[in-house]
This record gives sequence, structure tokens and C-alpha cells, in this order.
Amino acid sequence: MYELTVSETFVAQHFLTVPNPPADEATLHSHTFTAEATFSGPELGEYGYLLDIDLARETLADAADDYRDETLNDRLDGNPSTERLARALFEALADIDAPAATELTVTVREDDVASVSYAGELR
Repeated sequence: MYELTVSETFVAQHFLTVPNPPADEATLHSHTFTAEATFSGPELGEYGYLLDIDLARETLADAADDYRDETLNDRLDGNPSTERLARALFEALADIDAPAATELTVTVREDDVASVSYAGELR
């Protein structure tokens, strides 16, 4: 299986909406997020690569721009968790023009402390 990974770092704000959140998580605060998109597929495309790296970088940057310097509570349904952010970025990337890529994993790191991933097939 071939894999290509691109990343994009951005800052966004949120506050947790779960019952009894820690005090520092209950108020609006910022995190530095790094989103990594890993495209994979069993074969290379017509030009000998899985997908165009510049296209992958641009598509991820555009998806991250929807959340950059924004409040995630205003952009994500439900509690604005990093898991929901990973899923939202996956959905934004799932229609990329990459015929050789068959799967995508989006991993989001929050402040270099923890990371979550969402994976699935490309459309």
C-alpha cells in the first residue's frame, strides 16, 4: 500500500459543552492543531504517483482555513471535540481528485499532547 501524508497547522478556539468539564476547558480557549491527511492506495496513478502532493496540500489547507482562528463551537455540531474536527476535515477531503488513492486517514494533534484519527474510503 502506498501512502502520502501532508500536514497543516492552525489555531482555533473552543469550549467544551460536556457535563462538569474541567474549569480551564469550560471557558473559551485556544489550541494549536496540526491536521495530517494520509492518502493511501494499492497502485500508483498514471503519472507514477498516488496523487499530486500540491493538490493534497492545497486541499488540506483550504479545509483547515474553515477552522483557522475560528471558534469550533460555531463550526461543529455538538461538543466541539478533536474527534469531531478530524471527521469534519475528513469529509472536506473525501472528494479530492485522486483516482489512485482509495483510503484517507485524518489525524488531528491538539497542542502536541494528544491526537485522534478518523479513517475511511475516499468517494
